[in-house]
Amino acid sequence: MGHVVEQAGHAVGQAVDDIGTYIRTQREGAQVSLRQLARAAGVSNPYLSQIERGLRKPSAEILQQIAKGLRISAEALYVKAGILDEKPASAVADAVLADPGLTERQKQVLLDIYQSFRREHDSSPPEE
Repeated sequence: MGHVVEQAGHAVGQAVDDIGTYIRTQREGAQVSLRQLARAAGVSNPYLSQIERGLRKPSAEILQQIAKGLRISAEALYVKAGILDEKPASAVADAVLADPGLTERQKQVLLDIYQSFRREHDSSPPEE
């Protein structure tokens, strides 16, 4: 039993490290300073730095504020943080994610647009 708890603790620790690294990568890709993102997200510079270094696990609310500051999908951060399960991939999503010519931010924007079109199509009544 102790081994299972230890593995779960390691998985949570890994998620914290991954989310911090992901946020830093997104921030650097967007050419936003730590200070600028902290201000936009409404958190202190030291707190954001601790998140990026994997020392703190941000709440869903803080992740949403960070996503807004980075202009990326909060859902992407929730998946990275282990709050949400990743949706099954589609051929379109696979192609976008595999494209080495796109930045992570560009990939996320394309996927967000694609998903909004899919939702719109799924909710519209069938044409006769």
